[in-house]
Amino acid sequence: MHKKVRNLTEGNIQSLLTELTIPMIFGILGIIAFNLADTYFIGKIGTVQMAALTFTFPVVTVINSINLGMGVGTSAVVSKAVGQKNNDLVRRLSTDSLTLGVLFAITAMIIGELTIVPLFTAICADSTVMPYIIRYMRIWYAGAPFVVIPMIGNNAIRALGDTKTPSMVMMFSAGVNIILDPMLIFGYGIFPEMGVSGAALATVISRGITFCVALYVLAIREKVVSMQGATLDKILSAWKTILFIGVPNAVARMIIPIGTGIITGLISGFGHDAVAGFGVATRLEFLALAVVGSLASVIPIFVGQNFGAGAFDRIHEAIRLSQRFVVFYGIGVYVVLSLIARPVAMLFSSEPAVVDVIVLYMRVASAGYAFLGILQIMTASFNALHKPVKGALLNLLQMIGIYVPMALMASKWFGLIGIFGAFAVSYAIIAAPSVLIFNKVIRRVEEETLLNL
Repeated sequence: MHKKVRNLTEGNIQSLLTELTIPMIFGILGIIAFNLADTYFIGKIGTVQMAALTFTFPVVTVINSINLGMGVGTSAVVSKAVGQKNNDLVRRLSTDSLTLGVLFAITAMIIGELTIVPLFTAICADSTVMPYIIRYMRIWYAGAPFVVIPMIGNNAIRALGDTKTPSMVMMFSAGVNIILDPMLIFGYGIFPEMGVSGAALATVISRGITFCVALYVLAIREKVVSMQGATLDKILSAWKTILFIGVPNAVARMIIPIGTGIITGLISGFGHDAVAGFGVATRLEFLALAVVGSLASVIPIFVGQNFGAGAFDRIHEAIRLSQRFVVFYGIGVYVVLSLIARPVAMLFSSEPAVVDVIVLYMRVASAGYAFLGILQIMTASFNALHKPVKGALLNLLQMIGIYVPMALMASKWFGLIGIFGAFAVSYAIIAAPSVLIFNKVIRRVEEETLLNL
């Protein structure tokens, strides 16, 4: 393999986590800029179109969650193989993760195209927004391979200890999307005016760039993609290993958009302005939590390699540092957002009712960000230790067991502020149990590992 493969089982832990996280921040900012560009330019067309885009968000996120689940499974098993210095296994797992991604992309494309109307009708999309949803999703589904495969490929690259390359590619892809969005949405120069369809087409073209680069890095630069010696038994064995972690992780990630879909349906009862405001606010939330998300993305890489090397003292220290960081960061974000909510909201909408919803969400929901960060770090660590079911169950409990029921009740008593407050409270409730459960799990894994030596 190439020299860019990074050994994370040696060196200062805090420095390594910082070095890995900083490029990921820029990469995630690229993804956020990608989504915010769509939100910004579609918002210039009208509230109905913005509401339509908000309805597509949970469905797109469910598909991406399945895909990211496979990506996390890939990252966990590949990083452990890197820690074990088993290069043949690294190649086998990297290659077969991509073939699994191809299979999923084709399946998502076919099923998605056939179920647009019944699916969005089920989440309360009415006849006003449905035509725009259809236009957007038909193009998005057609480009599904360009969306799906790079996510898995980028996770394989990160597992090798290289977070810079995927991040640079994501930033470049976001830049292309930002340029193409206004051209295709409004129709500049030789480009026709396509409205929401233009936003979807810009997404597909931009993701195509990441598709090409991910394949180049894995196949040409790192040389970890090869069908040499591949047999059906080996491929199925690799898929089983990846899916053992990928499926629970996908379920955990799917819980969030499924719950968001339920919440979106609940908010739709307050009107299109409320749905549009909620859609903008949740995208701004990704921006606010970019640093936490970046750290949670690199924790499985660090923990995975050290798990493979049996360096549990380094794992304990990394988790401790990460927990402390996300708590202080979450508190800081809450204070800042409370102060700047209104001017930020006015950048994305000129409708007073939409702005009010954005401000309300940013000032209420952000109170739970410190606790959300704890859960993300714990979930990522469970995956890296090949104990993904624990993390999935905690996410299920937070979203379906606490947040959704609490939001349903609070909406009747307090309206939108009750829904947004339920978000913060649900994370506050689940944070401490997630830490306690993780501590028990890692002690057990450490004991089992020592017994097998």
